[in-house]
Amino acid sequence: MTQRRPTGDPVLDTEAWFLAHGLSYFVPSERAAAREALTRRRLLPALGVVVLVAAVLAGLLGWLSSQAAAAPAVLLTVVGVAVVVYALTALHARPIVGWALKRTLSSLGSVVSTASRALPLLLVFIAFLFINAEAWQMASSLGFGTLWLTALLLLGLGTVFLLVRLPEEVDQADDAVDDAFLLRACRGTPLEGVCREMVDDPDADPAAHADISGYDRWNLIVVLLVIQAVQVLILVAAVFGFLLVFGSLIVNEDVQLSWTGLEYTTHVTFLPNVSAELVKVSLFLASFSGLYFTVSAITDETYRGQFFAAVMVHLEKAVGVRAVYLALREREGHRTP
Repeated sequence: MTQRRPTGDPVLDTEAWFLAHGLSYFVPSERAAAREALTRRRLLPALGVVVLVAAVLAGLLGWLSSQAAAAPAVLLTVVGVAVVVYALTALHARPIVGWALKRTLSSLGSVVSTASRALPLLLVFIAFLFINAEAWQMASSLGFGTLWLTALLLLGLGTVFLLVRLPEEVDQADDAVDDAFLLRACRGTPLEGVCREMVDDPDADPAAHADISGYDRWNLIVVLLVIQAVQVLILVAAVFGFLLVFGSLIVNEDVQLSWTGLEYTTHVTFLPNVSAELVKVSLFLASFSGLYFTVSAITDETYRGQFFAAVMVHLEKAVGVRAVYLALREREGHRTP
């Protein structure tokens, strides 16, 4: 996203700062556009088209693959992709997601550090299941449609868990806002001078605008959700790759036949030591590890403190700048939609 040049107007410059830092819904015009996109007049026609296309594709793929589970898997996938696309475009969430992705990828060191705390115990647990005949029998008996649907179920459970717990972290960001908090938050932003002026003015009370609610609150929740989701996906990919390599080295075809009870295994042409059964069990266990890591990163104090340490700085800065921004708009007579 192209950054706007400073205009000298603290309100406009702060709105540009919001957009550049993944805080689209802090800008009144962006928030109004998102609210309009969620009206029945805009939402129902788009939803009808998506459901129709998803139903046709789901039925077609289910019929071609002869797997009943493929139909709901495709339906959920298409609807999920459509929701993401609609959010990025009509709901003006692209700056939010873009900043969160950039923030996560630019700090891969901390992601690796956080994952390294969970991986040893996780890999011991996963490896124990991986060399278990029952796990191979179960995974190999699943069609790829059922396996796909199972992975989506685990993904959905992890997302629901995050949506329940992350608002609690956002609510903590505006619990103790005072003059020192505001000065610290506005340092290096277009409102640094305005904040100092308001703090020195006994009649001004920018801290009264610190409470986060509505679209602004969801803006911060989405930022946390995307950051956490990227971390989980990186860990899932790492576990999946490890299991593929580990399995191709120690689980030969005779062992796979014994564990799965099959007469033959299906191998990938360009990877002779990798079978479809190995891919299935690796994908299932990697998806399960993603759910485990999601829960651990939020509930375990060690992981939680490391994950939220850096992110909380951004949340507090967003809360402080928004409070001064709203106080400035109120003083200048702007109407906030």
